[in-house]
Amino acid sequence: MHPETHLQLHRIRSAELRDRADAFRLAQRPVAPRKDLRTRLGWTMVELGLRVLPDRTALSPRTPRTA
Repeated sequence: MHPETHLQLHRIRSAELRDRADAFRLAQRPVAPRKDLRTRLGWTMVELGLRVLPDRTALSPRTPRTA
């Protein structure tokens, strides 16, 4: 095969693959950001909840009650 013919076939195939990849990315785009947002929001809520809880390490588990 002539080198120029081979190069032209390579360019055509590359363009086809890029078009298919773009179509695939566009088809997948609506799902990914929403899931990513839910994940970030969930972990932010967990972190906030852990910060709101009182620090129990200062209390002894057998602290006597005073009546």
